[in-house]
Formats: sequence, C-alpha cells, structure tokens
Amino acid sequence: MQFCTERKGLPVHWDIEADIVVVGFGAAGACAALEAAAAGRSVVVLDRFTGGGATALSGGVVYAGGGTPQQRAAGVTDNAAAMFGYLRTEVGDVVPPETLRRFCDDSVSMLGWLESHGVPFEGSLCPDKTSYPTNRHYLYYSGSEMSARDLAPPAPRGHRTRGRGTSGRLLFARLAAATRRAGVQVVGQSAAVRLVTDGGQVTGVACRTLRGAPWWTRTAHRLLHRVARKPYLYVPKAGRLMHKPVTWLERRYGRALLVGAVRGVVIAAGGFGANRELLRAHASSARGGLPLATPGDDGSGLLLGTGAGGVAALLDRVSVWRFLSPPPALLRGILVDTDGQRICDESRYGAAIGDEIVRRGGRAWLFADRATITAARRQLRGSTLWFQRLQARYLLTFGRVTADTVTGVAARAGVDPDGLAATVAAYNTDAASPGGESAESAGKPADLVVSQDQPPYSLIDYSIRPRLLNPAPVLTLGGLVVDHATGQVLRADGTAVPGLYAAGRSAVGLCSRSYVSGLSIADCVFSGRRAGRHASAASHVTPADSDRENHQRDCKNNGVTSETEETPDDERD
Repeated sequence: MQFCTERKGLPVHWDIEADIVVVGFGAAGACAALEAAAAGRSVVVLDRFTGGGATALSGGVVYAGGGTPQQRAAGVTDNAAAMFGYLRTEVGDVVPPETLRRFCDDSVSMLGWLESHGVPFEGSLCPDKTSYPTNRHYLYYSGSEMSARDLAPPAPRGHRTRGRGTSGRLLFARLAAATRRAGVQVVGQSAAVRLVTDGGQVTGVACRTLRGAPWWTRTAHRLLHRVARKPYLYVPKAGRLMHKPVTWLERRYGRALLVGAVRGVVIAAGGFGANRELLRAHASSARGGLPLATPGDDGSGLLLGTGAGGVAALLDRVSVWRFLSPPPALLRGILVDTDGQRICDESRYGAAIGDEIVRRGGRAWLFADRATITAARRQLRGSTLWFQRLQARYLLTFGRVTADTVTGVAARAGVDPDGLAATVAAYNTDAASPGGESAESAGKPADLVVSQDQPPYSLIDYSIRPRLLNPAPVLTLGGLVVDHATGQVLRADGTAVPGLYAAGRSAVGLCSRSYVSGLSIADCVFSGRRAGRHASAASHVTPADSDRENHQRDCKNNGVTSETEETPDDERD
C-alpha cells in the first residue's frame, strides 16, 4: 500500500501515514491489523525485525472451548459456562468477569475467524497429560482442568495449530499472509522509539529504520537476527553476543522515520523478558529461570505507553514453568520440597507447579520408585517430540539420584529424610484406598495416585535454577493497563490516553495472573482484534486528522499515490 501526499495547508512531516498504526508484528499485531483493514481503514504495521515475535517461536497453541468443531470431532462435550468456570480460577480479577465471559462466549467464533484466515486446526485428542502433544495429536488438556474438576466440568481446550514440530511458525505465517492480502503495509526493520502526541492525543510513531539503507545492511540485519533468535531463546548469554552486530547495524545505518496515525496507534510489541533491568526491578521470582523472550521482547512497548502517559501493572507477575510430563508416568510420583513435604497435585499445569515451587524457595524434587521410572522410560519415544525426549532422557539419567531406601535417597539429594519418609508413607496409604477422600485431598486424579514402594527410589531434580538441558522457562505477564472494553491505554487516574491502544503481552490481559498453554496466543487474538475494531470506529479524530483522512480516502478512490518506496523483498519474509 502507498499513501498520497498531504493536501496543501496540512502539516507535511509524516514520512508515512495511515488510519491505524500497529507497533509489533506478532499474533496481536496481525490480528489488530486484520480487524482494522476489515473495517476499511488503511493500516501500517511496524516491526523492529521482519515479524513473528514470540508467536513464531511458540508452540502455536490457542486456548479455545465452548464446543469448537475440533472438540466435537473428538467427542468432547464442552460449553462456554464450563470454560468460564475453569478460567475464572486462573484469571482471577485481572480482567472484569464480563470480559472473561465475552472471551468464553466468543471462543468458537474466534477459532473460526483464525481458520478463515488460513490457520489450520484438528480434533485429534491426545490421550495423556503432557506439556505439548506430539505430531499425532492437536487437541489436549493444556491447563489444570482436571485438577479443577470439582469447580467446573473439565474439557481439553488446547488447540494446537496443525503443523509438524512447534507450530507457532505456521500460525504466524498464515496470519502474516492474511495481513498482506488485506492490503496492510508491513514496514519491517523499523524500531519504534517514541510516540508522537498533539495536545495529549497520540498522533504517530517516531522510528529508527533501515529503510533506504544499503541492501547489504538490510540483508545482514535480517540474517544475523535470524541466526541469533534460537540461541537468544535457549542460551541467552550466547544469544546476546550473537545479536550485538544487529544492534550495531541499527545504530550505524538507521535513520529517522515518522509514521502518522489518523485514528490511533496499537502497541503490540510483546513483553519484557529480554530486558534484564526490568526483570531485576520488578520480577525477582524470575531469578534462575530462562526468559522465554525474543530480542524484541525488550519492554519497548511498555516504555512507549508510559512515555505517553499510560501506566503499567502486574510487572511482578511472571510464569515459571516446571512440567513433569512427558513422559506421563512421572505424574504418579510425589513432588516434594527441601523439607520432604509434598508441594502440590503433580498433574497440574507446569506454570501452576512452577508457581508452587517458587513459593517453596525454588527447590523441588520428584520422588519416584523403580516401577514409575521403568514405565517412564518405555513411554519416551511414543509420548515426546525430540526436544522433550532430550530433556526427559537427561532427567531420567543425570538429573536424578537413587538409593535403595527412602531416607538414603533423601540424604543424597539434600532433602530432609524424616520429612520425606512421612510424606511417602502418607501418599502410599492414600494410594491403597483410591476411592477414599484422602486420595483426592490434593486434587490429583485417583488413577494417578499409585503407590511408590518399589526400590530403588529416585529423586529427580525439578528446582528452579539455570541448566541447559532442563531450564525453567519464564514468561512475563504484566503490561500496560487498558480499558477491557476497548483496549485503550489508561492513565493513573483511569482516563484513556486518546489514540493509544495496547494488546497481547504489552497489555494486562487474560493471562496476567496465571498462565496455561494457549491462553497467551488466545489473548493476543482477543485483545488484538478488540483494539483494531475500536481504533477503527473511534471518534477521537481531530478536525485536521479528519480532513487528512478524507483526503487519503479521495486519493485512494481516485488512484492517486505518492512516491513511497515499496516494502523490500527481505521485509516480506
């Protein structure tokens, strides 16, 4: 898309202009752009790199329910009320009940909307509790639904995008293709550095861009970033070193770019997991974990919003993950702390388990007997993808200690022997009466409460500490405070910043209290669409902006364009 020049009498300082400007091209940004384009608005999307963000590196899971076609195909019964009943235990009061209810009521149509833009899903149900299903299954229990079965009827609601491996790349590729088909101009290799305001209203974005830089600069920037992304995610120190040339190219060859927004700016720039200063200042519980962040998750979205008068909240809320399965046999074990006390229901979602471990000081071990370890080894190949298999093999070998007695294995791990012996004895008593109340006291499904009484015994280390083969991923959950009916960024006094919206992990949203797989991407879709719709229909357009908008529309209708460079091929990847 190209834009016509401004008519005489209007300011001529924008390099590019559009009705809606979106900062960040991940799931939230793409969904905001698609909704704005569907409303007939011109849209520009800015991205520091070439798009994708954390979405493209994710598992591509969307939390959806209420009776989706995939659930029905799998023979699963679900409804919006049951979905709401479970999610309110996870979401709490970070969003109003009516917002959560709207999310649940619209869940089926949301998934259909994604499918209409080319994102594929399937109803093959995973038979086991797992952190992520194999390529044979695309519907699974992605949260702690079974543990909350007394509060709401459980149902599998993790809808994995149908694609081999971690399928977030496919999910984003389909959304990106749909965005470009809708006529949205994607301006890559352009980092937003501040918002432009006029009388308190956000009217544009000041960027530093490589547009117009030598071709080799843009190519090197793109390739170096691509090479550094995975190391940045899994080995942050090495990734940061590898990414330094990317930052140098931006400083050396970047130039100013002003992008005007007639109706509004949507911040969808991800979280702040890559910003070590913000993590140290606000999220001490992330210490020892591995930030699940791309170089773009640097908190720039937060800084843009607060710089324009908005406020941030829940920056201390991070999700620390500790998955016990796959292999699913390990869920029969007993998770204990340093005192040998049981921590929680072992079948809960990995983020819930991680939260409990953090509350116990970050140290945890899974007690398992010979039968459980043997069963887990048999399940390795059939229940894991390659990266899960690598981690599970490590845990079942170098990541555990063994002994012939309960007190002996406790001594080897540094766990209180008397405390562990008492916990194991109580657990085995529960297992002997699986129909009794005591077997359900921690919420663990009765079929997983199995006696751990066959020596030798193992303690597998699930502590929160840096380890290459068994890291504890960390996801930031806080962000800019928004009006949950519109997505507008709010000031400290509760009033909206005119012309400014936020979505995805740049905003406080559905998963800002606790996280289950698929809820972040689902929130990106939900909040991104909300921001795009409201910004398109907003009435906060100044007279000059209205004149400019009418002029742009006249130019478009009459086929008049200005000489604006096309998006380079390397920005269309």
